[in-house]
Amino acid sequence: MDIKTFNIVASALPPEMAVLMRGPTGIGKSFLAKALADGKDLPFVDVRLSTMSEGDVGGYPDIEGMKETGVMTFCMPSWFVRACREPVVLMLDEMNRALPGVQQSAFQLILDRELGNDKDGNPYRLHPGTRIIAAVNWGAEYDVNDMDPALLRRFWVCDLEPTSDDWLTWAVDNDVDPVVVDFIRQNPEHLRVDPTAVEPGTVCPNPASWHRLDTSFKHANMAPATVCGKNRPAGFYAMAMGFVGTEAGIALTDFVENYEMVVSAEDVIDGYKENKARIDEQSNSQLAGLTDKIKVHCLENKWSVKQAENVGKFARSLPGELMVSLWNAISSTQVMPNIQKLHKLIGPQIVEAVQASRNLK
Repeated sequence: MDIKTFNIVASALPPEMAVLMRGPTGIGKSFLAKALADGKDLPFVDVRLSTMSEGDVGGYPDIEGMKETGVMTFCMPSWFVRACREPVVLMLDEMNRALPGVQQSAFQLILDRELGNDKDGNPYRLHPGTRIIAAVNWGAEYDVNDMDPALLRRFWVCDLEPTSDDWLTWAVDNDVDPVVVDFIRQNPEHLRVDPTAVEPGTVCPNPASWHRLDTSFKHANMAPATVCGKNRPAGFYAMAMGFVGTEAGIALTDFVENYEMVVSAEDVIDGYKENKARIDEQSNSQLAGLTDKIKVHCLENKWSVKQAENVGKFARSLPGELMVSLWNAISSTQVMPNIQKLHKLIGPQIVEAVQASRNLK
């Protein structure tokens, strides 16, 4: 399931319907849960079940209280108390890596929305507005405890398979360094590497590790957008390698050092004349990547006549096959004002390029 579909469905579910997210580690399950909380204007409470003992979830017996009342009550964890007192989005993370006793308490919470009891024997219940999101990590690299299949019937289950486009959209919305974003856009194979496909212990990139690297770069004043086109600062490659591994670290470092040669969509749309020399130096693969950027810009903006003219000039400078590819990309956006402006400018050339392509075949 892609991220857009998850957001639509998860937001529409009633609070009492628990959600189970399944997928590899590092794909952004926690970020998705927090985004849902932000969208509902609710506090986000993240509980990492794999690090907890049974009492950390189900509570510890109040022995002193029992001496006074004769009733066994439980001292409940603070995160549970908060979820009872006010509506929150409660994330039960790494559920299938939890100890069996912890899982049983978590299952009770999910099934009954209650745990423990007060001195009158009444269970402590979650606030009616509290939403539960559980998450499990799939992958042979993890030791896991199997979940009861019957429990799955109590969830809306979603198997997450986010694409590189999903991550790019998220990254732009969350102010990830634009050079890092452009690197992944042009090198999507480096977004995530399956840990089971490499030697055990190898550092592999995943969406979460790219976010951690971006945060660390900014903290160390090494943000790629501020150092691109220059010799890398001391520690740049080592920092990258520690988060995303050797291969991705080398590729990112080389990309950043040569980034001044990369052309953005804005360079074409807002300043084709000024940037024409740089645009003409682009390889066909770089021009194909630039087409993707222009498509994204088309989706998000209504072009002025001048901007459309710049895109038209760029299109006419392309080899026939790439011109057709650009036109197909723009047409697929279904943003009619932009499509109509561009068609008036390059319609005849597109027809000629298509006919030439057919003649070659």
